[in-house]
Amino acid sequence: MSFNSLLTEDRGAVRVITVNRPDKLNALNHATLTDLHAAFAAAKSDDGVRAVVLTGAGPKAFVAGADIAEMNGLSPVASRDFSRHGQALMTRIERLGKPVVGMLNGFALGGGLELAMACHLRIAADTAKIGQPEINLGLIPGFGGTQRLLRLAGRAATLELCLLGAPISAERAFQLGVVNRVVPAAELEAVTFAVAEQLAGAAPQALRGILDAVLIGGEAPIDVGLDYETQGFAIAFSTEDMKEGTGAFLAKRKPAFTGR
Repeated sequence: MSFNSLLTEDRGAVRVITVNRPDKLNALNHATLTDLHAAFAAAKSDDGVRAVVLTGAGPKAFVAGADIAEMNGLSPVASRDFSRHGQALMTRIERLGKPVVGMLNGFALGGGLELAMACHLRIAADTAKIGQPEINLGLIPGFGGTQRLLRLAGRAATLELCLLGAPISAERAFQLGVVNRVVPAAELEAVTFAVAEQLAGAAPQALRGILDAVLIGGEAPIDVGLDYETQGFAIAFSTEDMKEGTGAFLAKRKPAFTGR
């Protein structure tokens, strides 16, 4: 499958999706959102893909935001549809059922940070800049930023980033819990793919159970969330991977998970 605004490749069981608009700092327009929808749908349906890395082309930006030139001409109705299109993409990524690692190689601002927050893990170069600057355009975040940032970093940090609109360093984002790791830019790819390959080698059904328990169960009252966890725990016992994992532990060997 080919895309106008994306590059995709497989590194073993890891699907790499790259937003490829470096001349626009990989800004998200409607067409790019549509391409991303299709790329993640393809990754979900491909049993050979066990983890995804999402990044941006070029040395400057992961995704520097939504495409302001396109947004400038939108009517209120069209802007509502654009917001919903973006939010649906973020939910698709978050609910993919396979782990998605955001490799933040540069600016992750506005829609770029919203895209990164939809990933399950975020690894940032120490040179990356992160923020929700929509207030500087007379706007508010429209792709889920007020909600996912709140859940990741809490109310105080969310209000600071959204009300002031100033970007923060990768290290500050790590301190706030917005990114999981910060590494030297020269080591970003190696570290990210080491994590992605570890995830790709794990038991797929167990990974999905964890993602569902945290992302869906975690939004429910704790009694409901605990029941969600119990059901996932029980389902794992029906898999060949559970027998392989426990058997390998007892035999003191490395497990070979097949996804069955």
